[in-house]
Amino acid sequence: MSYSSKAETQEHIQNVRKMISAVVGELNSRALNHDKTKLESPEVEIFDEFTPKLKGSTYGSDEYKGFLKSMGPALEHHYAFNRHHPEHFPKGVDAMNLVDLIEMFCDWKAATMRHDDGDLLRSININKKRFKMSDQLVNIFQNSIQLFKEK
Repeated sequence: MSYSSKAETQEHIQNVRKMISAVVGELNSRALNHDKTKLESPEVEIFDEFTPKLKGSTYGSDEYKGFLKSMGPALEHHYAFNRHHPEHFPKGVDAMNLVDLIEMFCDWKAATMRHDDGDLLRSININKKRFKMSDQLVNIFQNSIQLFKEK
């Protein structure tokens, strides 16, 4: 009697589909709720003032860092309620889960679209140092830039 792996393989496929669907569900929830805290006090007032200033600044520049410092209370609140930011966690990126990282990466891309001179590759390289990211994670992000390119 010969063994057929088809039944086990079908079960495995179903299990993977269920797990991917769970991740997709969480990502959909994140997409619907992303940055909603920016729409209410104490964040909205500060973001109303600084969003135009940030648009004209270069990400990672001294000017940009000065704006972030001036936004202190709003950013503290924002980071406390939005886990896609490394600042949410005492251990930064090392404490994030895969969905946090995906949302963060998408957020970085969207942020580059708001800056006059935004560039995702440059942002990744700046954030490598800023958030003490491993070479491996940086490579994964760099390899993922193509996901946002028009086909």
